[in-house]
Amino acid sequence: MNRILIGATAFGVAASVLILAAIILGSDPARSARSPWGDGVLPDGVGVFADSYPGIRRLDPALLSALRRAATDAEDSGVSFTVNSGWRSRAYQQRLLDEAVRKYGSARAAARWVATPENSPHVSGDAVDLGPAAATTWLARHGAGYGLCRIYRNEPWHFELRPDAPRVGCPDRYADPTRDPRLRMANER
Repeated sequence: MNRILIGATAFGVAASVLILAAIILGSDPARSARSPWGDGVLPDGVGVFADSYPGIRRLDPALLSALRRAATDAEDSGVSFTVNSGWRSRAYQQRLLDEAVRKYGSARAAARWVATPENSPHVSGDAVDLGPAAATTWLARHGAGYGLCRIYRNEPWHFELRPDAPRVGCPDRYADPTRDPRLRMANER
């Protein structure tokens, strides 16, 4: 009888440990369906290897790979990359656009800073906004070697993958997103 009781107690303890582990691991705020991170919002200080956040995990694989290679090399120079924004859901992009319209007073003025959900490279996982300034400066100097290019003059933090850049360099930057023909054509549809 004592063996059965000891066995049942040991089983109960093991089951409790597994349940507790599932609760702890399941409480990862970045993986929760009701999490503020599910739309691609990122907390401060997230690095390029933080796969538990959809804002990182859902970036285009080629962009993420290039970004990680660059971040690893930048670390050798004492520079750390922080991802301020990566992939975004359409709903999150719309919230950002709505906030920009309120801030700048019109959709036209807001378009210099925030694209619509239909044409944002963040929604497709094709863009990343980085910080701090030391990281964006390092990447502005060395990014072409990784295919990572600044696209807009008014957004020194915004980088996209240009696979030809290691061979031919980064393309000229647009003044702002309203000058980008990829976005203009999408807005005209």
